Amino acid sequence: MTSPVPVVLVFLDPAFPGGRLADASQPQLMVTDQGATRGDGVFETMLAVGGNVRKIQAHLDRLAGSADALDLAIPGQDEWRRAIATALSEHRVQNPSPAGAGDELVVKLVVTRGAEGAAAPNCWVQVSPVGAGARRQRETGIDVILLDRGYDSDAAERAPWLLLGAKTLSYAVNMAALRHAHKQGADDVIFISSDGRVLEGPTSTVLLAHVEKADDGTSVKRLITPQLDSGILPGTSQGALFTAAKAAGWELGYGPLEPQDLLDADAVWLISSVRLLAPVNHIDGKPVGTPSVQKELTAELNELFAGIQ
Repeated sequence: MTSPVPVVLVFLDPAFPGGRLADASQPQLMVTDQGATRGDGVFETMLAVGGNVRKIQAHLDRLAGSADALDLAIPGQDEWRRAIATALSEHRVQNPSPAGAGDELVVKLVVTRGAEGAAAPNCWVQVSPVGAGARRQRETGIDVILLDRGYDSDAAERAPWLLLGAKTLSYAVNMAALRHAHKQGADDVIFISSDGRVLEGPTSTVLLAHVEKADDGTSVKRLITPQLDSGILPGTSQGALFTAAKAAGWELGYGPLEPQDLLDADAVWLISSVRLLAPVNHIDGKPVGTPSVQKELTAELNELFAGIQ
């Protein structure tokens, strides 16, 4: 029998300044909690390396933005920080490891609207190890398929109630897309709008790169991502990597992008906070980029990304 993944759970509770520890192996929510019955809530997923949470401010800001889009009143950022610290400390106590500073943990922040009629939302932090699959895909790359998202690229502006730019608990469609990809022998998905624009992955942001020679013979590297106003989730990892890449001399660009742009690129990645940079090897069975260039650029961007806190 497979051993359960060790999970530390800390609820934000006004009576406990640092958060209230809870037993993750025991029931903690009412069956009427609207996060479970309706997917009514928001979340963030972060990576902690050696006990330090990466891009914590960006994630807390995005959590607040998602909550605001759902009219959810959530605790302040200082309360979240204290609960995160409690959860990480407890995880170290429960799971001492000689690996020390190299340990990678998933830190997830979750908010639900609570049970019907609740006066306040349920909010908690959970900490668990990074799965082997995420590490493997960083190293070996992934094969993806293109799937129709079912919305045009102007839907977010025209219909804000669709919550296309918020990170909500309503992930059934995203998970269904991944299951469909797996049935087709692929690892992941890139969503395309109904008007043919590249959007995002179910749990990631799309990046592509071009390398060209300038007139003086030097290499010009350009990093491109889809337009952020096309109904995609603003990627914290994409934003941080763009800042680091610009400082390192890369040129930056934002869509609009079409599927052919992915196939014409020198390299394509899906990037997210836990999996980090996953090179895309094939799209709909077609090879992507130049393997040697992709390998070189991936190594360079990984080095830049490693310096981001």
